[in-house]
Amino acid sequence: MNLCLALLAMGAPAQPGTQENPTAAMLRTFGLMGGMLVIMYLIIIRPQRKRAKQLESLLKNVKPGDKVLTSSGIIGTVISVKDKSVSIRSADSKFEILKSTISEITEKAGDAAVQS
Repeated sequence: MNLCLALLAMGAPAQPGTQENPTAAMLRTFGLMGGMLVIMYLIIIRPQRKRAKQLESLLKNVKPGDKVLTSSGIIGTVISVKDKSVSIRSADSKFEILKSTISEITEKAGDAAVQS
């Protein structure tokens, strides 16, 4: 602590009659805050919105026969689609899950016939 105070004391003395312009200081502060907001938007908010739009379009395009992966890790084939839920078959089990839990369509219904 004493070392910091000693270093500050060695600094150039303030010139008499010179003060920082308060308007310039305020503009600089607002400019830095604005810049930080722009960076936050570009790094955090914009990619999140893009991912949300992709997921929304993915959920609209789910149809019977698609193979899906849920957020809990269940892989299954879509049997039927309702407004807010989807029935899937995984191995010998049949589940009814919310559409919002689908994280990825691993295989489209039309693609399975082409690959075989």
